[in-house]
Amino acid sequence: MGTRRVLVTGCSSGIGLAVAARLAKDELRRFKVVATMRDLRKRGPLEKAAGDSLNKTLEIKQLDACCEASIRECVNSLPDRRVDVLVNNAGVGMIGPLECQSIDAMKNLFDTNFFGLARLVKELLPDMKQRQSGHIVVMSSVMGIQGLLFNDVYSASKFAVEGFCESLAVQAMKFSIKTTLVEPGPVVTEFERKVYEDAEKMDLSGTDEETAKIFREVYLPYSKKIFASLGQTPEEVAEQTVKVITAKEPPLRHQTNRLYMPMTALKHADPTGRLPLDAFYKMIFKHDSVFNATLGVLRMLQRSAWKK
Repeated sequence: MGTRRVLVTGCSSGIGLAVAARLAKDELRRFKVVATMRDLRKRGPLEKAAGDSLNKTLEIKQLDACCEASIRECVNSLPDRRVDVLVNNAGVGMIGPLECQSIDAMKNLFDTNFFGLARLVKELLPDMKQRQSGHIVVMSSVMGIQGLLFNDVYSASKFAVEGFCESLAVQAMKFSIKTTLVEPGPVVTEFERKVYEDAEKMDLSGTDEETAKIFREVYLPYSKKIFASLGQTPEEVAEQTVKVITAKEPPLRHQTNRLYMPMTALKHADPTGRLPLDAFYKMIFKHDSVFNATLGVLRMLQRSAWKK
């Protein structure tokens, strides 16, 4: 297989930046990376990360996943409109009590997280079908497998992404097009930091006092502990993504964090759904010491993995 052109969205920071830089610096020079972002004024960190690969194996282009014309203009600017691998990474986050979220904010989140993906695939799929080749790689989340407290809307958008890709993958196979959902757990990025910073300043007057207290005094501290214990770096997720892209037979789903897998395994262990609900409820509201002890063990496993 020759050099493959990879279009990556959401490259101004975090996972998108790390994936684009890692692919561009591939020692075997297997990729030509088209790293895109909505606002080109934010290209500085990517240019720094790309280093010598800038304008050689990596070029930066403007693309707004919420605008069909922007997507088409970017794709039309490429030789033969050829995109061998799409890495759909652009996304936004949202946490907090449902009553405190506006419907417009929910729609905006879906416009990026779900419809952004749908627009990109709609533009690229016909060309991939014609060439009888391609790989659609979508940055999903463990929250596309399992809903989590105070992540109702974000999780819903990732569930939509998962259903979309799982359905499309069957048709895509007929045209020799591969589909992969990359499912990170907690990732320590500027994206996550901003979401949690905003959450701490969030106006909770729209909900009841008990829910506000649970969000501030239980959920936010627990989340910080989880990120400290289980959080991956964007570079670690990028490395996992490269493995998926270069695999001879890439999987439909790939969780990047094996330490988080026991949490998602609960969902498949009980078809009624009671087991994960009860486990999360008890862990959060009944057995704080068990939760902290579990994170302590996982933290030790994480350190052990790093040393190997």
